[in-house]
Amino acid sequence: MRMKTVFAAAFGLALAFTGTTAAFAEKLVISNWDGYMPKDMAEKFKAATGIDLEIAVHATNEEIMGKVTASGGAGYDVLFVSSPFAEALNNLGLVQNIDHGKLSNYGNLYLEAGQLQHDPGNVFSIPYTWGTTGLCYRSDLVAGEPTSWNDLLKPADALKGKITMLSTDRWLMAAGFLANGMSVNTADQVSLDKVRDQLIETKRQLLAYDDTTFYTKLVAGEASMVHAWDGWCNYGIAENPAIKYALPKEGSDLWVDSMVITKSSQNVEAAHKFIDFVLNAENGKWVVENIMYKTPNRAGMEAIDPAMLTQYPNMAIAPADLLKFEQLRDLGEGMKAFSKTVSEILAAK
Repeated sequence: MRMKTVFAAAFGLALAFTGTTAAFAEKLVISNWDGYMPKDMAEKFKAATGIDLEIAVHATNEEIMGKVTASGGAGYDVLFVSSPFAEALNNLGLVQNIDHGKLSNYGNLYLEAGQLQHDPGNVFSIPYTWGTTGLCYRSDLVAGEPTSWNDLLKPADALKGKITMLSTDRWLMAAGFLANGMSVNTADQVSLDKVRDQLIETKRQLLAYDDTTFYTKLVAGEASMVHAWDGWCNYGIAENPAIKYALPKEGSDLWVDSMVITKSSQNVEAAHKFIDFVLNAENGKWVVENIMYKTPNRAGMEAIDPAMLTQYPNMAIAPADLLKFEQLRDLGEGMKAFSKTVSEILAAK
């Protein structure tokens, strides 16, 4: 998912794999969201392995998906993508299986990280971050704690014009699906039409669709409640402790951002070294402290200051509880009707 830019503090990444420094000089090309790993990652990786790292940036999953499907993945070695896109790339034959034997830090992951619905056993993807989607709100401006997706979709009069929703298609529709007791991967036309009509009605009550600045609207008091990924809500909490995060009673999706190796990579050994380096405990710690998301990296989570779990309670959700939520999955041909429905919602007056 798209992430805001964060500024990395320098930190000492220990050598994250066994063996000697590489005696070769490949240049590994990865694509990631801006700010989604330390700014000095290339320098640290080069110092530890002797391998040059070129970092490309994509703004959205859709952007990198378009580039990779158009080129067959040529020019890229490792991609950071959200799980339904990792699954789609695998279904298209554009990524290759991961050799766990080449990942000395694989054991840093929670056991639950190997039980993800889109890729049981992490066959073709390695999870990097994970979390939930819910309601982020100003507790000093909202009467009581929101408990349902319908608090967003059918807002009280006091909240009309004071709420925002994510417009990214899968998450926009997921709010409507969950409110109606449906799977977040619903693709049949009758259900799509029902949720479309509800979301068009909700659209008339919104302050805005907002995928990038919604937490600042909360901080400023321009919005009172927003549809949010948990880590983005944490950005707001950091600035105003009156901001809280709530998981609706109908549940959430479990989103996962993952690393994959392209089928076309000519640097497979180096790609595994990079993924192993990312799985280092210090890097996992950096993820939590800087991106403000939970990570499947158990060693990283255990290294953070426990006070963070008190300040940001959504970080303390246990991995076993995360697995109770349904993941967004690759819809294949079902995306055609899905995308058409989203376009109708966004175009509606």
